[in-house]
Amino acid sequence: MAVITLSMPDDSLKAEMDKMEFMNWSAVAREAIRERIAQLAVLDAIAAKSKLTEKDALEIGRKIRKSRHKRYQENGW
Repeated sequence: MAVITLSMPDDSLKAEMDKMEFMNWSAVAREAIRERIAQLAVLDAIAAKSKLTEKDALEIGRKIRKSRHKRYQENGW
């Protein structure tokens, strides 16, 4: 079995994990990685069928970001 090492952003996260001795954090990490790989595989499949160019995708992203920003401003966020 392969071994990986994870870095914690701060000691408090590790301390919280240590309080929950019953948790198998390796299993949690494995499952999270498995799920992310499955999500990325779906995205790859969608992207492979897409006729959008990178330029098109960036433009759509800009429009979405601009729309969300406007909505947040209107709602006072």
